[in-house]
Amino acid sequence: MADAVKARTRPRRRRAGRSPRSLPYLLLAPAGLLMLGFIAYPMFSVLYYSLQDYNVTKPWRNGFAGLENFREIFFDDPFFWDTLAFSAKWVFVEVSLQLVFGLALALIINQTFVGRAVARALVFSPWAVSGVLTSTIWILLYNPSTGLSRYLADAGIGEYGTSVLSDTGTVFWGAVIAELWRGVPFFAILILADLQSVSKDLYEAASVDGASRFRQFFHITLPHLRDAIVLSTLLRAVWEFNNVDLLYTLTNGGPAGETTTLPLYVAQTGIHGNEFGYAAALTTVAFVILLFCSILYLRLSKFGGDDK
Repeated sequence: MADAVKARTRPRRRRAGRSPRSLPYLLLAPAGLLMLGFIAYPMFSVLYYSLQDYNVTKPWRNGFAGLENFREIFFDDPFFWDTLAFSAKWVFVEVSLQLVFGLALALIINQTFVGRAVARALVFSPWAVSGVLTSTIWILLYNPSTGLSRYLADAGIGEYGTSVLSDTGTVFWGAVIAELWRGVPFFAILILADLQSVSKDLYEAASVDGASRFRQFFHITLPHLRDAIVLSTLLRAVWEFNNVDLLYTLTNGGPAGETTTLPLYVAQTGIHGNEFGYAAALTTVAFVILLFCSILYLRLSKFGGDDK
């Protein structure tokens, strides 16, 4: 009787345990198709147009150009090197300052004090503001007639009619401050999330051993935050390199091209100059630069390693 029951149930278990090998691929297919549509196709499209002369206002000149656009970028376009140098300066200054202030804010709001929830909401609120709205706020603040400079002049600091955004000596730091206001919360959010996972037992043990707050920060906090800092700086560096909305609205690359980044140069070349083939070549070069720098940064920082 027992053997008969086993004989009846064995095939049923085999049928229940069977699963088509293609099922995982079928489940992943929608996401894969979306990635192909929204990532792969635009990338190959940009690569294709980078090898073309494509100007919608001069269709008789359109056609295959080969590597001519790239030759012009590296050998005949000094503005490319100027924008690339400014992009590197912009990314380094912004990411460094945002990391320092974001880390400081995260350490502060990680403490227990009255009104901590309100303080966290105030710290994180600028991150929810769009780049165009952020630049509009700072344009009003920098307005020489109604902004901060007027009230500073009333207090005897500076002169009336001083425009931060039209002076080549102050426009860079004016743009940096505006972007800091929006970018610091990003670092504060990521670092605070990692800070809350640090065991308090480590700090208690270090205090018992006589370690100062300074030594606890450098030997416990920073090593634990290494991956979070590496990831946040990499993401923010890529975003700052591709920053167009704030600088476009705030300065439009001026004055005299002093705040023109490489992506902003791409936008000006494609949208205002109608040179879509050349703009696509610039975009391809920027993509290769970002890819190379990202891989090098991850390798040098040993992101994801176990040696914390």
